[in-house]
Amino acid sequence: MPTSRNLENRRVVLAARPLGIPQADHFALETTSVPELGDGQILVRNRYLSVDPAMRGWVNAVANYAPPVPVGDVMRSFAAGEVIASTSDLFTPGDLVSGMFGWQRYAVVEAATARAVSDRDLPLSTALGVLGVNGVTAYWGLLGVGHPKAGDTVVVSTAAGAVGSVVGQIARLKGCHVVGIAGGAAKVRQCLDVFGFDAALDYKAGDFSVALDAACPQGVDLYFDNTSGAISDAVVSRLALRARVVICGTASVAAWEPWPVGPRVERHLLVKRARIEGFLLFDWMDRYDEAVRDLAAWVRGGQLQYREHVLRGFEQAPDAIAMLYRGENQGKLLIEID
Repeated sequence: MPTSRNLENRRVVLAARPLGIPQADHFALETTSVPELGDGQILVRNRYLSVDPAMRGWVNAVANYAPPVPVGDVMRSFAAGEVIASTSDLFTPGDLVSGMFGWQRYAVVEAATARAVSDRDLPLSTALGVLGVNGVTAYWGLLGVGHPKAGDTVVVSTAAGAVGSVVGQIARLKGCHVVGIAGGAAKVRQCLDVFGFDAALDYKAGDFSVALDAACPQGVDLYFDNTSGAISDAVVSRLALRARVVICGTASVAAWEPWPVGPRVERHLLVKRARIEGFLLFDWMDRYDEAVRDLAAWVRGGQLQYREHVLRGFEQAPDAIAMLYRGENQGKLLIEID
């Protein structure tokens, strides 16, 4: 039987329960031994760890779609790496895999929970971004829920982010007029020059409302919402007849206790006969590979651009989620471990 004896595992654990956005002091680094493999398991040596906005919800003790990470446990996260031992027929040493492996160097997991990385001609890091949960979220959130049509005006918030940038590019491929909303001149320029959006707006600028009107003179047919809050209030008030709104994230809301109260959207939905629907990737996992196939083809063909912001070393992990919410990343945020 494969053994993990004498392997040291460095990992990042949740040290204290945050309220809102977790900060560096909510985490701790520790070293432990790697457990032996049981039947049907694999030992993965992680190479990349993912940093995602959803991780804020995973560590807060509030109602969510997944139970909170227990204090003292390894931080839940997607990761990608190499199988170095296996007691399963599904994988052999040398296979590349991704999955919910956590912020740690080594992970012992049930083989059935891992996903094979088959696009080995592309960087392994893409399995956590443009060809991973971010890209698949963009693909099915837009195409499966938003149903874009050629000629639609599509507005995307956090448009320079790992999800928003892919949403906008797919919408362009489908013949839509795409307007991105981002924070700061550099990210606005990235939306235009790198991702090819038709227009991009800085929500931090004083003329944001005027610029939104100018970019969407016929209203908004489809809004892909990654933020909630004031940005979404502005977009919803400009919805066109039969508009669709895809709720993918609520990044602008720092905490949900007490529950924030904002503008009422019901009249907009009624008069414009619009529809709002939430999106969680877990509902689309049976069609994950279908999305990856198209995304990979677009990347190879140069039709889909992506950017990655890679932090190196475990020491970067504790502050990484806070960094993401501060908007300091320039692309999909990853942690590379040696």
